[in-house]
Amino acid sequence: LDTSANKSELIISKYQNYLLYSITILILLFALYFTYDRYVVQPKIDESNAELFTAQKYFDMALNSSNDKDSLYNLSLNGADGKFGFLDIIENYNGTPAANIAYYSSGMAYYHLKKYDLAIEYLNEFSSKDDVLNSLSLSTIGDSFEQINQFDDALSFYEKALNVSSNSFTSPIILLKAGDVSLKIGNNKKALKFFNSIKTDYPKSSEADLIDIKIEQAK
Repeated sequence: LDTSANKSELIISKYQNYLLYSITILILLFALYFTYDRYVVQPKIDESNAELFTAQKYFDMALNSSNDKDSLYNLSLNGADGKFGFLDIIENYNGTPAANIAYYSSGMAYYHLKKYDLAIEYLNEFSSKDDVLNSLSLSTIGDSFEQINQFDDALSFYEKALNVSSNSFTSPIILLKAGDVSLKIGNNKKALKFFNSIKTDYPKSSEADLIDIKIEQAK
């Protein structure tokens, strides 16, 4: 036992400087991370959230307005009254939650402005833990590809959207789009699968009202 104890003491004595050095480095790294997070990251997040307010206000106004929609979408993208728009937020606060939201809203704004390439570009940069929001983003990318007659790409993104989320609000809408695009590219078998899914899984949805006609088209 004495021999074992002596060996342990020798090992500890031999490596204690390395252990102390490693512990010191870990403490310093933690201190640096804490300082950076508190004095750099958090203020940047707070500032970006404050800047987001005006851009989002114009975006919401555009969604709910019957006039000047394009003008309002452009204000949301480029800013107004000395405040940043979504594009400024992405440029100046990249990596923050506000910038991530700005990517989504920019993509949606560009879609409504019929700038489909830009809608695809910005929505592709968006990510979220919210399955419904992810599904809507992917579906709008699909819509954008459909608008520029890239039907295979459109179908691919509709399928991605369906794989991300299955809910009674968005799924029947996306299934109908996927079925219609499948018909356009001559894939009636896939179209039939999508239409039948609406009939079977979402019979109470508005998309199911005339789905029998769609099913007959796909047969």
